[in-house]
Amino acid sequence: MPTTYKHDVLVIGSGAAGLSLALHLPADCRVALLSKADLNQGSTYWAQGGMAAVLHDRDTVDSHVQDTLTAGAGLCDREAVEFTVRNSRRCTEWLVEQGVDFDLREDQADADDREFHLTMEGGHSHRRIIHAADRTGRAISEVLTEQTLAASNIEVFTHRVAVDLVRKDARCQGAYVLDRRSGHVELFQARTVVLATGGASKAYLYTSNPDGASGDGIAMAWRAGCRVANMEFNQFHPTCLYHPKAKSFLITEALRGEGAHLLLPDGERFMHRFDERGELAPRDIVARAIDHEMKRLGADCVFLDISHQPREFLEAHFPTVMSRCRDFGIDIAAEPIPVVPAAHYTCGGIVVDTNGRTDLRGLYAIGEASSTGLHGANRMASNSLLECIVYAESAARDIAALLPDLPPPEKARVWDESQVTDSDEDVVISHNWDELRRFMWDYVGIVRTDKRLQRALHRVQLLQAEIAEYYGNYKVGNDLLELRNLAMVAELMIRCAIERKESRGLHFTLDYPELLPQAVDTVLRPLNSPLQQ
Repeated sequence: MPTTYKHDVLVIGSGAAGLSLALHLPADCRVALLSKADLNQGSTYWAQGGMAAVLHDRDTVDSHVQDTLTAGAGLCDREAVEFTVRNSRRCTEWLVEQGVDFDLREDQADADDREFHLTMEGGHSHRRIIHAADRTGRAISEVLTEQTLAASNIEVFTHRVAVDLVRKDARCQGAYVLDRRSGHVELFQARTVVLATGGASKAYLYTSNPDGASGDGIAMAWRAGCRVANMEFNQFHPTCLYHPKAKSFLITEALRGEGAHLLLPDGERFMHRFDERGELAPRDIVARAIDHEMKRLGADCVFLDISHQPREFLEAHFPTVMSRCRDFGIDIAAEPIPVVPAAHYTCGGIVVDTNGRTDLRGLYAIGEASSTGLHGANRMASNSLLECIVYAESAARDIAALLPDLPPPEKARVWDESQVTDSDEDVVISHNWDELRRFMWDYVGIVRTDKRLQRALHRVQLLQAEIAEYYGNYKVGNDLLELRNLAMVAELMIRCAIERKESRGLHFTLDYPELLPQAVDTVLRPLNSPLQQ
């Protein structure tokens, strides 16, 4: 008999958003928290730069709001932006209370009179990026993980991959979940479910994201009837380390904040030709500039040079980058770093309100899986960690208020795998995975055209037909589930891109290079949406 679990709240995802929400819930709330692998394996752990917040009187909420609206190219929801920024100081203080050891100014090391060391990143008009050297995500993740494991009301389940949500009577009441170690699908029932599953940058051939970023939450929410929005806006980080063995190592934007220059292979600077802000222009502009120059010159990469800064400064502020580059024979204090753009962040996602509520009762979405309206057409650097913490708090507060009146979940069918067999053709999965990521990179990348997008749509629909046949006949496994979700989310990205007949923010198309007079969200609604019932 398949295993069944029952909790008050099921949190799917163990990054900053999921861990924070679980910790904000009341102590008498029974919480199940699912992690795809071991804890500390998601995108949060690898975030280098930091978290944007208004933390001193030289900065203002209005300034942070305006910078975010500008970077978002007219598509941000002002209410969501103001809500997030207004709560930035309190959420930073909460992280400090949990034990996150952010860097202090060297001349302000007295804990009783401290002032945090803040860095500058692209799109910001002030130094407002709080950080822990260049390991901010790791510092936050480790502290929140420690607090979660110590909480008596939170039960952590590792090596679990959600298959699909349980929807009954237009209400989410749990999820089917694969135990990767046993190979069996379990039933997790709960009065409320939270998707904190991250983004979908693994849909692209080159990405800065860890392997688990396969859009699981977005795909499951879509299949359960939730709207998604603005999936055409995929942020490509301008500077990922270019080395055949580096895989997906990101070179933090904070280097450019501290004066790093982008160079062509001949050593010439070029960003001033594309934007007066140079290397500190928003990410979409920098990524397109690099893409343009690489294609113009036929170059494999460009270079990022911060060798004019003292070695001691670099060792203090960028130990992770220095160490990782040193592993590949690159001394950043003496030579430039080879870099290329790579898929980094999914700006769109599941449509939610300021409490993280989706269209489906009992289902919340927070973090990169959600579309709050904060990022618009282009996420401003270091706003993502802030969004995770702010919306985790607001969603937890909303859940805590509603939970006493929510009925327990109704009895649901357990997973039936009696009619399927083990596959002897797993090579099909790896081939389809490679094909998907390659045509997404070629046809739905930094620069797009209608012809490329139509080709991509045709291919992804053929791929989905193959995946559906495979899914219906064989036992599910991690790779199949991730491929199924990536193909679904890739289709949503392509459909959104086809609908947008302009170039705005991260979506640049040669067929429609100009902005339309009015910024409008691209919203897709599934046929089984509860809004239509």
